[in-house]
Amino acid sequence: MADKSYLVAGLGNIGPEYAATRHNIGFIVLDAWAQASNLEFLPKRYGAVATDSIKGRQFHLLKPSTYMNLSGSAVRYWMNELEILPENLIVVCDDINLPFGTIRMRMSGSDGGHNGLWDIEETLMTRQYARIRVGVGHDFADGSQIDFVLGHFAPEQLAELHSITDRVVSGIKTWAFVGAQKAMTELNTRHETVENTPSQ
Repeated sequence: MADKSYLVAGLGNIGPEYAATRHNIGFIVLDAWAQASNLEFLPKRYGAVATDSIKGRQFHLLKPSTYMNLSGSAVRYWMNELEILPENLIVVCDDINLPFGTIRMRMSGSDGGHNGLWDIEETLMTRQYARIRVGVGHDFADGSQIDFVLGHFAPEQLAELHSITDRVVSGIKTWAFVGAQKAMTELNTRHETVENTPSQ
């Protein structure tokens, strides 16, 4: 049933040159989920898709192949294809306005300057969808934002990614099974992580 199906869109850019970069934290979260649950992503229209069945609910994991700035096309297509209700969409993306490792979940809101969220908002014509922002820090000089988000995590940050992805995946499951308020309480609680330092 549609109300038991969820679309989890992790934002990022396709291609080996973008793998494990800060801007690809959405992909990283979904890859961690798939690995832990022994799922396989299959190349399909507008993205790679894997499905996890848990206690009668279907979690459709989507890694768009449209590149970050056109994420909305992939999200809209798969919402229609899978008959996903708007309230059952959740998007995972990076956020340079949050310290590394900080997680913020909201049920609606502005794009905050994030191109992927902006395109989803423009394509769906609504801000009313859940999103989880994962902080990647903001240790960059003026004018070097693009280089920073397309750069790689520092080694000490890579060591933290497993616990970060685990928290996000757990929070998404809580959102689906228990509710948004409980999920936000879990995810928006401050957790100590290493300071953001530039990769070498």
